[in-house]
Amino acid sequence: MARTSLSKTALPAPGRRALKTLGHDIAVARKRRRIPQQLLADRMLVSRQTVQRLEAGDPTVSLGVLASALFVLGFTPRLERLLAPESDTTGISEDLARLPRRTHAPADDDLDF
Repeated sequence: MARTSLSKTALPAPGRRALKTLGHDIAVARKRRRIPQQLLADRMLVSRQTVQRLEAGDPTVSLGVLASALFVLGFTPRLERLLAPESDTTGISEDLARLPRRTHAPADDDLDF
């Protein structure tokens, strides 16, 4: 008997919407390149049903399948930059908030050059 995953029900609504949008965007990219689902599946070394699940935004599709699809479609560089530190505005804001409000010059005995 197949194991059921809670990822479909436990995923917050914004996450589900984002996966649906991502799946739709993958389908659009595939169609623009005039690649049938079966050919994409063959190139990804997965079944056509897996491609259909990916394009439907199924949260149980593995990250490896997503990465494979993005590679076949030529989007690997975008995946590499998905969470690049320089584009993490929240993280940058948190870092800036943790900076000390005041700084002091080092004592003279700390300068030993």
